Amino acid sequence: MDISKYQNNQHDPDEQQARQWAMFLHLSQLAGYIIPLIGLIAPIIIWQTKKEEYPILDEHGKIVINWIISELIYGAICSVLLFVIIGFPMLMILGILAVVFPIIGGIKANNGELWRYPMTINIIK
Repeated sequence: MDISKYQNNQHDPDEQQARQWAMFLHLSQLAGYIIPLIGLIAPIIIWQTKKEEYPILDEHGKIVINWIISELIYGAICSVLLFVIIGFPMLMILGILAVVFPIIGGIKANNGELWRYPMTINIIK
């Protein structure tokens, strides 16, 4: 997808709203720390309801959903590894990344950049 139009029209009100919604999409993952499961549901709802209005949200939504799926997979693996003690530090690192990655993604989205989370398994393409 060509995002050069997305990056170059920073003064266009529609592009500003698209960037803002993309930021909300990334940061909505953090809502799960306040209300359980909202961090899983809110990004999907934002992605599905706004991707037609703002096409760039489709790319951001795929990135976020792939990260959520990857995070769940990594969490399951870490949970199994709790029995051999290595799972504790891995879960702590995963917890930190679960906060840091959405913040970085939200900031970059608000700046008009498309940032792919490191360590993400690309399931939805």
